[in-house]
Amino acid sequence: MLIPRLAATGGSLAVVATVAMVGLLDLTVGPLRRTISEYALGDYRPVFDTAVLLLALGSLAILAALVHKGLTRWRSAGSIALTLWSVGLLLVVVFPKTNWAMGTNELSGSIHRFGSMIAFVSLPIAVILLARPWLKDHVWGKHAKFTMASGLLSVVAFMPLLYAIAMGVVSDVRWWRVFPLGYIERILLAAEVAAVLVVGLWAIAASRVAPWRVGETSRITSAPSTTSSTTRTRS
Repeated sequence: MLIPRLAATGGSLAVVATVAMVGLLDLTVGPLRRTISEYALGDYRPVFDTAVLLLALGSLAILAALVHKGLTRWRSAGSIALTLWSVGLLLVVVFPKTNWAMGTNELSGSIHRFGSMIAFVSLPIAVILLARPWLKDHVWGKHAKFTMASGLLSVVAFMPLLYAIAMGVVSDVRWWRVFPLGYIERILLAAEVAAVLVVGLWAIAASRVAPWRVGETSRITSAPSTTSSTTRTRS
């Protein structure tokens, strides 16, 4: 039980550290109308890169704890989507956005945008898919409902960005000028990081439970001896 507990707790703390580091940059550097990725174009790149890497690795640690406790499988759609979230974040770190002040690097900027889109789209899908099989579960239903709600909130937070992209297609306005992109990005990131933390709290709770109880369903057996010791894993 120690390994999943360390993974779940360490992953959640890494996500909290990400929030603290980005929040510190916003408070001391700003302005908020600029995208978060612009921190990687100057002296604060080590802080930005560390924060994003902590978020990516923390998310994977939380996923590992969920898999270890039998709440999902590595090959499930939810696990794959959460892995893509982390992969997208890693691409954001490895390939900074285009620095127009120092000359263009369009390939790096294109990969950066691709990674960002993968991350922002994959996270809500991952959270919803991880929660869905457990919504009516006797043991984990409450955690699953909170997780589902955080995933749906992330979808709502993503809507302004989709609207901006649609407006960019049907009008002459550049999509990043429809709304102050920095504000929209921070709202979306806050919603998605909060969703990861909700999943992390679920993983912490599961790590404290004996293995045979993790896969319990709403069916209550008449005697402890009839309960299977095999953890039931859901996708």
